[in-house]
Amino acid sequence: MSEAFDEIKKAAALLREGRLVAFPTETVYGLGADALSESAVRAVYEVKGRPPINPLIVHVSGPEMARRVVVAGGWSEEAEALTRAFWPGPLSIILPRASGRGGLPGVVTAGGPNVAVRCPDHPVALALLFEFGGPLVGPSANPSGMVSPTLAEHVREAFAPEAVYVLEGGACRGGIESTVVSLVEPRRPRVLRPGLVSAAEISRVLGELVEVGAGVAVGADGSGGRSGGALESPGMLARHYAPKTYSRLFAGEGLSHALREDGGVRAVVLTIGARAVGPPHIAIEMPVRAEEYAAALYAKLREADAMGAERILIERPEARGAGEDAALWEAIGDRLRRATAD
Repeated sequence: MSEAFDEIKKAAALLREGRLVAFPTETVYGLGADALSESAVRAVYEVKGRPPINPLIVHVSGPEMARRVVVAGGWSEEAEALTRAFWPGPLSIILPRASGRGGLPGVVTAGGPNVAVRCPDHPVALALLFEFGGPLVGPSANPSGMVSPTLAEHVREAFAPEAVYVLEGGACRGGIESTVVSLVEPRRPRVLRPGLVSAAEISRVLGELVEVGAGVAVGADGSGGRSGGALESPGMLARHYAPKTYSRLFAGEGLSHALREDGGVRAVVLTIGARAVGPPHIAIEMPVRAEEYAAALYAKLREADAMGAERILIERPEARGAGEDAALWEAIGDRLRRATAD
């Protein structure tokens, strides 16, 4: 216990020096930096190779810290209701950002007027936030566009130890990134990135209809966004969460056809449940339950990537489950579509 506390104290001290610290959350590992330090935030963009129009989520210890980065009067009743229901947890809430002296530097939001805030549900992340005493940016701790990390070793594989200090926290139990909901008026609440909290759950808390979908598709370099300005939310790039190996989706009944395509070259196949795949191909069995699938997804994509095959084939999770399961499968589908985009 003492050793873990010493690691937290060391990490917080590094953050105060403007250094980068990777920390575990319940979703994926985040690449942490002092959200109020422009130079530290710019270092996050540089290390990740992140497009400058792609904003960052600000991680906080709770509503009180969140209010420090939201414009005066911008913390709404809806925000209060959602934080009571889902924080700590995998929900990021977009609100008008505080700027000016003592506020967030514009680089955090890619120059946009709004900021996404969330309180992570992980003891290490929360301990770090309390010890540091201020908000932290925390995009996924991986090179931009690549598969997100769900283990500390994934982060260590991506970044040199002198560039990023890594806090160990075990496997991330959620496995995919937080839901992002915008509460910026005058539009009704909108889910811009699906995740572990569904639009239906948000709607039940707010007592009103919640829209789903950002409505803007952008290229991997940020091209195609609105007038070249800041994206509304992270997770809107057309290609994202992607393995290095050429990857594509296939319908469950189309496995044989998919294996014959591309000249039948060796493939790693991610199947939902057990499926027979003959040599030279390799099968990786994925869970049939949505929560377990989400938790395993990025680690399995990394495993497939490391096998040296010419391609990765991923069974498309279509029309599986109902209710909240269906919503989570849709969030999983969103990640897979972006992971396999050209």
